[in-house]
Amino acid sequence: MRQPPTEDLAPWFLTLPDLDDSLDWPTFFGNDQPVELDVGCGRGLFLVNAAVADPRTNFCGLEIDYREGRRTARRLKKRAMANARVLGGDARTALDQLIAPSSVSAIHVYFPDPWWKRKHRHRRIFTDEFLGLVTRVLVTGGELFSRSDVGEYFETIRVLVSHHEKFQELSTPELHHPEHDMDYLTSYERKGRKAGSEIHCGHWRYTGE
Repeated sequence: MRQPPTEDLAPWFLTLPDLDDSLDWPTFFGNDQPVELDVGCGRGLFLVNAAVADPRTNFCGLEIDYREGRRTARRLKKRAMANARVLGGDARTALDQLIAPSSVSAIHVYFPDPWWKRKHRHRRIFTDEFLGLVTRVLVTGGELFSRSDVGEYFETIRVLVSHHEKFQELSTPELHHPEHDMDYLTSYERKGRKAGSEIHCGHWRYTGE
């Protein structure tokens, strides 16, 4: 039995190999608005809500799981959203090879995979190398946000970023009371808060050179 053709989700979903050697934001979005990245955007709850709330900012989700990325892109396509896109592929490759230096105003990394087994800890996204890539693409004064419901992992993140000489730790707002199931930051936060898990929040500013 023949499989139906894959739905064309461009420009809301593209993979890193679809791009040229560099990523030009004004061409990619068709405007010169500031850009924020959602690393590991998953099902896209934050990406969609943020783009709706702030139409003067462009939001680009980076998602290594193409199925999840395409799922999010369908939500963007349905709404014909002009300021939100998803790129399928490894965020580290995008940060290192495609995204222009000092071209991103904020980076969001919410509920990154904790890779519970000790032998898999090296797969965690937050490392010195990743933080170096973050400093490569953030503008001076740009912001880094992260949340996790895994206390041990969040403490690793907090120490890594807060001890970096080019990041200043900022205060984080208290979690708001959600009015409905779509009023959470991400689907992982919704799951964690409903289970009674503590949500750890981090917010830092990149001070540059």
